[in-house]
Amino acid sequence: MSALDLTLLRPLWLLALIALAAYGGWLFRYRGGLGDWARIANPELLQALTVLGRIDPGASRLSSGAALAAAAIAMLALSGPAFERRDTVSFRNLDGVLFVVDASASVTEDARWTQMSTMGRFGIAALGTRPGGLIVYGGDAYVATDMTADKTQLGQTFSLIDPKTVPDPGSRPERGLELAVRLLQDAGVIAGDVVLFTDGAGLDVQSLQQTGRIAEQGARLSLVSLTDPTPQMLAHAGVGDGQVFTLAQTDALAAWLGDAARTRLQQQDYPLLFWKDCGRYLLALALFPLLLLFRRSPA
Repeated sequence: MSALDLTLLRPLWLLALIALAAYGGWLFRYRGGLGDWARIANPELLQALTVLGRIDPGASRLSSGAALAAAAIAMLALSGPAFERRDTVSFRNLDGVLFVVDASASVTEDARWTQMSTMGRFGIAALGTRPGGLIVYGGDAYVATDMTADKTQLGQTFSLIDPKTVPDPGSRPERGLELAVRLLQDAGVIAGDVVLFTDGAGLDVQSLQQTGRIAEQGARLSLVSLTDPTPQMLAHAGVGDGQVFTLAQTDALAAWLGDAARTRLQQQDYPLLFWKDCGRYLLALALFPLLLLFRRSPA
């Protein structure tokens, strides 16, 4: 389409032009532009005042016409004349982060849980434009916060995790990682991070398999360890192309998640349909006929 293609965003406003045209025709035909004076005043008196130059029917008609023209332009503006623009580029962030948190009693009742929770909130604050989500697990896994760009909400939800958050006893990290795979697929994330907050309980062959699925999704798996890193943690980080962070490495985790090189923007495959409403410019044109209403008559 060419740049001159025009559409009306609110075409029903054009119906008001019909009413305006009817009113204008009635005004000039029956009122002559003089208002009610032509109906109530003596015709000879009006004729005499016209001869003396006290009444100028032409000027009255001009003022009425100017007001009608301004109203017509305003109605055209309200109809929303707009030009279609297909050169508008649309982007979305395809690099998201999922925080998978062990909410079992062995983690959340530990004296170091407060430090781990603070570390998680620092990681959330470092996301920048990357969307984030939160999964909690114990004997089963649940989505606490779906993928969102609201970092404040995400951080607040993280801080509310306690031993009562997950009703299922136990520690099944493979359930949390499996749920992370599904969320990454649903969100269309092609390059992201999954961060597992754990004390190492439950890490086994099944969780390692889910780590492989995460890597196949183009995401990295890293771990935040409540204890000293274990061989199982290092194995998961190796398969997931991630790192293992201790509670003393808050800044390192924030730098890992805030790495600008990980943010990937991809132009949409479909063009973004964008209409530029030019109605406000027409309203400016309506000022010109209105100026005629303020002209001064010659002395």
